[in-house]
Amino acid sequence: MHEEFFTKVNEDRLIAAIKHPKGIEQFLQTNLHVSFLQTGNISVIKRYVQLLKNANRFVFLHIEKIPGISYDREGLQFLAKFVQPTGIVTTKSSLIQLAKKEGLISIQRLFLIDTDAVKNGLQSIQEVKPDALELMPGIIPEMIKKVKQKTNVPIITGGLIRHETHILHALESGAIATSVGSPNRRTMFLTGVALI
Repeated sequence: MHEEFFTKVNEDRLIAAIKHPKGIEQFLQTNLHVSFLQTGNISVIKRYVQLLKNANRFVFLHIEKIPGISYDREGLQFLAKFVQPTGIVTTKSSLIQLAKKEGLISIQRLFLIDTDAVKNGLQSIQEVKPDALELMPGIIPEMIKKVKQKTNVPIITGGLIRHETHILHALESGAIATSVGSPNRRTMFLTGVALI
């Protein structure tokens, strides 16, 4: 599954960050294959994941945005065995290792807020070895290059993406894809720009 996921990400270069239930249907109307699901709760998340998987889409749960899921081994086991997403997106290093043990692809989110955050984030990445890294905000090409030089973990960018040039700069700087929350922006980017 890892290989197929990375193949699709490299083809699409965009990932849908789905922030509300209506966004699921909007995502299904695109040709994109990967979604970061940031909506729902413990009572509906299995249904959302199954709907997306039935449409042959990769579904990553942003675990901190799904109320009712605990951030521990039992929570990850519940997700892996009952909900069955492709993987998770999280800011918590401890969840990366637990997710990997459960067979979920793990994406660690790192906020580029200052030098210490980057330094600590890079150290954590070396220790827990996520499958991919999401850098936020995604509009700092210089930092994408620097992080890329320090790790061989594939980089996804996200946050504050407003223009096609933001995506292009991120990709040129070494990102494999960019996550975009606005369905209107995704459509504009998909129809208006030939991504690298």
